[in-house]
This record gives sequence, C-alpha cells and structure tokens, in this order.
Amino acid sequence: MNRWGVLVILAVAQFVMVLDSTVMNVSISQVAADLDTTITGMQAAITFYTLTMAAFMLTGGKLGDRWGRARAFRIGAVVYGVGSLVTALSPNLTVLLLGWSLVEGLGAVLVIPAIAALAAINYDGRARVTAFSALGAVTGLAAAAGPLIGGLVTTYASWRFVFVGETVVMIAILLASGRIRDAPADRTLRIDVPSVALSAGGMALVVFGVLQSKTWGWFVPLAPPTVAGVEVAPFGVSPVTYLILLGGIVLWWFAGRQGMLTRTDRVPLLKVDLFRIGALRSGLSGFLVQYFAIAALFFVIPVYLQTMQGYDALGTGLKILPLSAGLIVFSAVGSWLTARRSARRIAQTGQITMAIGLLFILVSIRPELAGWPFAVGMFVVGAGFGLLASQLGNVNMSAVDRADTSEVGGLQGTFQNLGSSFGTAVVGSVFILLLAGGFTAAVSESADVTAAQRNQLTTSIEGAVPIVSQDEAEQLMREGGATPEVAAAIAQDYADSQIQALQQAVFIVFALLVISLLLSRNLPPKVGAANEEARGTAG
Repeated sequence: MNRWGVLVILAVAQFVMVLDSTVMNVSISQVAADLDTTITGMQAAITFYTLTMAAFMLTGGKLGDRWGRARAFRIGAVVYGVGSLVTALSPNLTVLLLGWSLVEGLGAVLVIPAIAALAAINYDGRARVTAFSALGAVTGLAAAAGPLIGGLVTTYASWRFVFVGETVVMIAILLASGRIRDAPADRTLRIDVPSVALSAGGMALVVFGVLQSKTWGWFVPLAPPTVAGVEVAPFGVSPVTYLILLGGIVLWWFAGRQGMLTRTDRVPLLKVDLFRIGALRSGLSGFLVQYFAIAALFFVIPVYLQTMQGYDALGTGLKILPLSAGLIVFSAVGSWLTARRSARRIAQTGQITMAIGLLFILVSIRPELAGWPFAVGMFVVGAGFGLLASQLGNVNMSAVDRADTSEVGGLQGTFQNLGSSFGTAVVGSVFILLLAGGFTAAVSESADVTAAQRNQLTTSIEGAVPIVSQDEAEQLMREGGATPEVAAAIAQDYADSQIQALQQAVFIVFALLVISLLLSRNLPPKVGAANEEARGTAG
C-alpha cells in the first residue's frame, strides 16, 4: 500500500463515523413518521447512539490494545456494517434503537480509537501532523456533508438508503484494510470489568437523567413516574436530580478505582494521570464543548424548521448549508495554518468564532429563520467548528507518548460523544420543556378561557403538545372546544413562545462556548514533530 493509502482508509472510516448522526438529525421528522414514533422518541435514539459510544469508548480503546488496533478496526467495521443494515431495515423505533443506537454504537467504539492509534503508528514526524490535520478536516467535511446528503437522499428516495450505503462502504473498508501496519498487540492485557460497568453506568445515569428532565422536571417534579399509583419524587424532588447525583457518585467511584488499579500495578481502564497534562485537558474540554454545540444546533434547528415551519429534509439541509460551507472551507484553512500559527491561537479563534456565529443566529431568530443574519451566523459557526476540528485531534495526540495514543483516541471519542449526548439531551430537553411551558402559559393566561374549558383543553390535547406547529396547535384547540378566535389567539401566543424557546436554547450553547475559552488556556503554542521529539528525549 502506498504512503497515503492507509490515511485514505482511515479518513473514509472517520467520514462515516461522523456522517451518521448528522444524517439522522436532518431527517428526523421523516424517520419519526416512517417508524410511527415522535420527535422525543428520536431525541432518545440520537442521544443513546452517542451515549453508547461515550460509555464504551475507553473499553474499545483497551480492546484495541489487546487485540491489535488493525484487528479491532476490522471487527468494528463488521459490527458497524451489521448495525447499519439493521437500521436501514428498521420497522419501528425499537429496532432502530437496537441497530443504530446499540449495534452501530458498539462498532464505532472499536473503530474510532483505532483510527487515531493507527494514524500514529503509520506516520511519523511531519507526516503524522499532516495525517491528524487531514483527519480533522475530514471530520469537518463529514459534519458539513451530512445534512446535505441526508436531505437529498431522504427527500428524493429514503433515509434508509444512507444506511445501506454505509454498509457497502464498511465492506469496502474491510477489504482494503488488510495491509495497514500495526504495532504488536498486548495479549496479556486484562480489562477490568468493574471499571467498564462503573464508567458506562455512571454516564448512562447522568445522560438518562438529563434526557428525562423534559418530562420529570430538573428539581421540582413535573410529571414523575408512578409505581403502584404513587408518584416517585422522594421529598418532593424530581427523580432527575437523584439520577444525576447517583451518576456523579458512580463516576467518582470509577475514578477512585482507576487510581487503586494504578497503585497496585494493575491495568486501569483509564490512566487518570493523563489528566495532569494541561494540553490534553484543554484539548478534551474543547472536544466536549465543540460537539455539545454542534449536536445541540443540529437537533433544535431541524426540529424547529421541520415541525414548526413545515420544512422537508432537503429544505432543512439547505438552511444548514452555510454552516456546512464554513466547515469545509475553514477545516482546510485550519490545516493550512497548522504549520504557520500557534495551535492555541487557532483553536481559541475557532471558539470565539463559533460564539460570534451564535450571536448572529440569536439576532436572526424570527418565525421563518430567514435573512442574511441567520445564513451568516450558520457560516460563522461552521467556520469556528472547522478551525477547532483541524487542531484538537493533533493537540491531544501530540500531548502524550505514542504508547498512550490508543487510550487518548478512546478518551477523545468519549468526550466527543459525551458532548454530543449532552448537547442533544440538555439543550433538546430544555427546548422541549420551554415549548411545553409556553403552551401551558398560553392556555392558562388567556382571559377568554374559563376554568372548565381550560381543563377540557389541557386534557384533550395531552400528548400532542409541545412538538406541533402554530396551525396544528390552533386545530387542536378547536377540537378541544375553543372558539376560532380563542384558538387563534392561543396558537399565536404559543408561536411566540416557540421563538423564545429557540432563543433560550441557542443562548445556552453560546454561554457554554464563552466558558470554554477559560478551559483552553493550556493549549500548546506548537504541536507536532518537535513536541514528539522532545517527549522522546525526556523519556
């Protein structure tokens, strides 16, 4: 295989890994209709897909060390291809959760850490810098292309063909991967099963709690679950609070166990000492925030466009097109700047750029999301993402010795997908919760609705709100017994609350990006071959 053939294989695999979730987001309404489910059901599927990857990414990295990275890469490709085929054939949400959220996710946890490790194994010096910059650019390209591919295929054929195509691509990758150079596997490596359970369990508790906040409430219980007719809300506190606290305790237990394994000369699932490396901490936090922001936008904006404004998948993809263009252009620009400017400066410029783009989006939020401010905002957000994508992978890998690249690849995948999980779960749940609150307020504050009518209306439309358009809300109000005038007035108030809900959801992302600047101070001024040689000399 020629010098860059390995990089082509790894880049194609990276493209598919990133493409998957963006395709699903832009097709969310059509997939929900085809599977006879709801937007909240699709939110759960998207969240659990990224959660599966976040929860088991460290384990996937360790399996790569034990089996060999190339072998783990090939096994992951097979699992991922099977999951894609099951997803394409899904008749309902349950099968989609099995094929996409679980099987594809488990395949990805083997492929993603192996991509990073194999790039480090197959390339040295300046070629290694080029390889990681190229993979970063491919990440941006895939995130950019996903909405367009998903929109075109869903509108003119079916979203299912995207997953059939992924199966074909994974078969091609499997056939071409036989000559990838690999480092010797550590057959004696033992994976600590309790650590796997603690890591996965802690993340699952936290993310599931956040996901349920839209139904159960964050602290004050809204509609908590019932057992034998009794609401589960101990001491008047929502179960979400308990789930997040319990998840935090489990993750603290996990961290303590990793320290114990290290002290007793056993192999931990995660080398907690790696977090003492400032550059790695900043790089990983950048990944977390970057993918939180993109996942949040790729959920709330398509949902708003498709369910509130009536856009189809292609129309949604075209509205997101400026973001895609910014991603493509500035991923390439960031890669070109790698050898010419400070990695810290490029990454921080990316964070600031994304924040400025979100300000443009906030200003542009009107019922139609029309006009140049929205297009400019999306382009600027994409530009910032592209700059970050071109730098952070190389920063993370250059912060550690080659022996730790597989582990850092797993960590990088964990933070990337944890960010995506939280972006979809946190911002998506807040968005839905605000929509529900806006509708409730519109009904309760209407002076033209009597108490009896209010109770009747609330009961008659229970379960239909909040994910409906203004026209659908008006129709539901009429079916609930409201006069045409009252129904129109309440639907208009609800439409106003939709805009406010979108504004507040986007502002959460903006605030997090501003905070992330404080976490980037340890990014190195320079990464690459020079750093690698310095670490080798110190060793």
